[in-house]
Amino acid sequence: MRGWLLPFLILVWLISYAAAWFVELTLPAAYEGRPKLVFIPPGTSFKEVASLLAREGIIKSPLGFTLEAYRLGLITKLKAGEYELDPKDSPAEILQVLAEGRVVTHFVTIPEGYNIYEIARLLDKAGLCRKEEFFALVKDQEFLRQLGLPGPTAEGFLFPDTYAFSRGLSCRAIIATMVRRFWEVWEDFAPRARELGLDVKTVVTLASIVEKEAVLPRERPLIAGVFWNRLKRGMPLQADPTVRYATKKFYRRLRRRDLRSRNPYNTYVYPGLPPGPIANPGRASIRAVLYPAKTSYLYFVAKGDGSHQFSRTLKEHQRAVDLYQRRRSWWKKNPKDLKVKPGTGKEGDENAQAQKNGRGNQKGNPGEDRAGDPSRGH
Repeated sequence: MRGWLLPFLILVWLISYAAAWFVELTLPAAYEGRPKLVFIPPGTSFKEVASLLAREGIIKSPLGFTLEAYRLGLITKLKAGEYELDPKDSPAEILQVLAEGRVVTHFVTIPEGYNIYEIARLLDKAGLCRKEEFFALVKDQEFLRQLGLPGPTAEGFLFPDTYAFSRGLSCRAIIATMVRRFWEVWEDFAPRARELGLDVKTVVTLASIVEKEAVLPRERPLIAGVFWNRLKRGMPLQADPTVRYATKKFYRRLRRRDLRSRNPYNTYVYPGLPPGPIANPGRASIRAVLYPAKTSYLYFVAKGDGSHQFSRTLKEHQRAVDLYQRRRSWWKKNPKDLKVKPGTGKEGDENAQAQKNGRGNQKGNPGEDRAGDPSRGH
């Protein structure tokens, strides 16, 4: 009996030591401190994940983390992505987070009227998609066909909305999500488009121009009505935003030479609609194109407060241009004498905010944006 006592005691000691050692290895890395953001790239092995978490101070021991993963059956179930991990959590809790893919979500808002260049900068700045990869994908004809898009780019079909993306999601998946959202919205408008005999590209192209021209929501149907009237009469649209898109001069004043640029998107030089959308319109602009105001207007000019003066004849339009051109000139010469601009009912200029968003002075503004030719278009 005594011969078995010593080996038995040694065995108990070894088991106790091993248990204590295992408990120590599987304790939290710290009992104070803040959570950290950790990014696990796709294709990272479990060993590399354990080493990364140890370097970041999220776990105490890669070995203990590995043993715990085997115990829980999670050794092959960890998911890539960006995580907010707390060193105060146990390895088992951290493993559950990684296995369930509880990644950090980034909310990204695509404003109405943003074009592919602005969206690319926004996503790149958020660290979600590099600009170069984004541009390659939105012009990839095979990818566009897979998404059901008519081309030549994805412009116009990246629906403006707020999206929840996780870091590590591919650019392809991000673009596909925006396009899927567009098709969901389009379902509400497709019957009306078929009723009018219009295809999706025509509607979205004109809606993108309306989106860039309109500042006040109530004027969208009127502006759409003007453009439809001009198209039916064979008149060029002469829309400044198309020139900006053609020249890629989105934020500075246009010059006469810009209006003469030989680019198919320039609606001063080429009649009809441009080859495709110039921005990504929202619901209101799409609705305005499909349900335009019934009007005989053919022209409009910006008043300077965000609204427009609409005219039926070129003579009326020239008078309106002269009136608002002189008014803007007076404002510029007497800024201290004008606290509230006539017609606004408030301080400042409503168009100033639109200009900050890259949409200001795009509303038929002769003498400013349109290089001062009052006989042109709208």
